[in-house]
Amino acid sequence: MILSRAHIWDVPRLAVILWGATRAVPGAACARGHADDLWLLGRVTWQGRVQVARAGGRIAGFLLRDGSRVHALYVAPEWRGQGVGRALLRDAQARAGALDLWVLAENLRARRFYRGAGFAEAGHDGQGGGNDEGLPDIRMVWTGEEAGA
Repeated sequence: MILSRAHIWDVPRLAVILWGATRAVPGAACARGHADDLWLLGRVTWQGRVQVARAGGRIAGFLLRDGSRVHALYVAPEWRGQGVGRALLRDAQARAGALDLWVLAENLRARRFYRGAGFAEAGHDGQGGGNDEGLPDIRMVWTGEEAGA
């Protein structure tokens, strides 16, 4: 697996991975359309804020970060459970002194994943202010202290 900065030509694959996760959430109505997603992914990729994991000749997952805020971490379904997300998150942790993110409250798998990476729950938003779906979410933080930073 190779981690690298995303290129603008990676945007279609990033969108497919994003839509496979976000459009599959039962009961969620995403606030953005596909064209807006493509525009936003293009903008943040151009700005250098997207890191990708390449495996098997394709993008297996990506992490979008702005400073200490992790805005997105998605792994293609066929690569889940194979260390892609962990590698992307460890890379972000190595580059930052602290990180924070929002995770859907009902996404127990993601919450376990982040706790295993040293994140702690730091707040709740029952109105879904931290996500596009408007579903209750939880803010999680990593301070770097867990890794001896």
